[in-house]
Amino acid sequence: MQLASLVADLPNILAVTGHSDASVSSIASDSRQVAQRTLFVAYRGVGVDGHRYIHDAIARGASAVVGENPDPGLPVPYVQVDDGRAALAWLMAAWYGHPSRAMALVGITGTDGKTTTANLLFSILRAAGLRAGLISTVNAVIGDRDYDTGLHTTTPDAPDVQRYLAQMRDAATEVAVLETTSHGLAQHRVTGCEFDLAVVTNITHEHLDFHGTYEAYREAKALLFRALAASPHKLRRWAAHTGGLLPKTAILNRDDASYEFLAAIPVERTITYGLIPPRTGGPRTMGGGVDTQGAVHLTATNLRNSPDGVEFDVSGGSAASAPLGLVSPLVGAFNVSNILAATAAALALGMEPAAIRVGVAAVAGVPGRMQRIDRGQDFAAIVDFAHTPNALARALETVRGLADPNGRVIVVFGCAGLRDREKRRLMGEIAAAKADLVVITAEDPRTEDLAAIMSETASACAAAKPKRAHAVAQISDRQGAILHAVRHAHSGDVVIVCGKGHEQSMCFGETEHPWRDQDALAWALDGLRGQADDSPPFLLPTWTGC
Repeated sequence: MQLASLVADLPNILAVTGHSDASVSSIASDSRQVAQRTLFVAYRGVGVDGHRYIHDAIARGASAVVGENPDPGLPVPYVQVDDGRAALAWLMAAWYGHPSRAMALVGITGTDGKTTTANLLFSILRAAGLRAGLISTVNAVIGDRDYDTGLHTTTPDAPDVQRYLAQMRDAATEVAVLETTSHGLAQHRVTGCEFDLAVVTNITHEHLDFHGTYEAYREAKALLFRALAASPHKLRRWAAHTGGLLPKTAILNRDDASYEFLAAIPVERTITYGLIPPRTGGPRTMGGGVDTQGAVHLTATNLRNSPDGVEFDVSGGSAASAPLGLVSPLVGAFNVSNILAATAAALALGMEPAAIRVGVAAVAGVPGRMQRIDRGQDFAAIVDFAHTPNALARALETVRGLADPNGRVIVVFGCAGLRDREKRRLMGEIAAAKADLVVITAEDPRTEDLAAIMSETASACAAAKPKRAHAVAQISDRQGAILHAVRHAHSGDVVIVCGKGHEQSMCFGETEHPWRDQDALAWALDGLRGQADDSPPFLLPTWTGC
């Protein structure tokens, strides 16, 4: 491919030097991956400035360079742009032939609940007979193949996102569901993806170590909704209800503090959802935003919550439409919200009620989300990804309903190093208020002092003057912490291990060590019956033996 073809749709080009007919056989932003005729993209990253490696890339055979600095007088063509990360994303989209244009694309963002909502929508689409694809924190599903998207990966990098979408296009995918994180949006990992629907679950306290403020974090999420206006309309065979065209649609959570902020972003159509009925007049549209299709407001009614799942009716849409009754094996009010979000997105895509019922009922769980581990014990044992204050609070509230009337909630959790420090206090306070036994342990301490991290959380527990918690333990080894929790559990209690969920490694220093909470909890439970192996499944640097 020629350089001119690749940069034709590249926005914000500041200058071009050299001949644009240079031949390009690959694109790379890591000079170590450069070969003959590679287009090297340099940008200033978090810890490394890629411009330092331009001459190394040329020595390895780079035929052209894209960068943010003025041309330093290179012997190859140079394209100066205002943002190298954004340029890389657009170049990868062009390299793969803009694959998102070949399918409807749904972006799902939020602090908590993204993966569950994405899996629910994917299940509904499959139940409707559509060829659907999925890219989530846990995996990517393309055709009949399932790919692991990484150990601590959130939204994959732009080259991987575009590669996945190209594979989906080649598999004749009709709708793709993409879990979209704030990092993925702010770092242009999904730039070049042309979205049709933007869905938010909630926006709460998280990632302030990266974004700085809640407002900046919220604005990063808003990029998904602002991107709708910049994407062309797509004609789809199943979208007869809209004349074949998919209106650019925002799916908003009325129960969340982000609602008014996101409702002010101009879109063609808005669908809201919530457990609280909408206020008269619906969402405000500002800045010239006109809701040309008419807003739809979905509300969960007749909610019935049990340890076996949830049942509720979805009311909304036209006055003549009957409530949609849904049954799900997922537990907790927060999953009602996730189901509502997926239902709203499915309705926006024109899915029939029957497909929504079947798709919702088919999702028995998502790895690491309220995942039960049963080894014959007489108490509930659960693994959950809850790693934010809001998610921890909702998880503990949910499992309180799973315990016997006199049963206790025992929680094992930690706080990550080199991440938002305010979470350590908030999560300590929440654990003290909502659990009976708190076990604080390691969760990716990275290069921070683990004992200091744990101490911050434990101090918050003590200062909170808890209504419930009568015991707080600090055990640096996560396996030992889990073992301590199950040894103190009695019949009718609930042990919940929070923070790692689906993840398969834990970071100490700069090294990722193999780890799965599910296996660690199963080993501890087996030990209660004398059936565990002598050694645990994983040995972390903190292991001292139990």
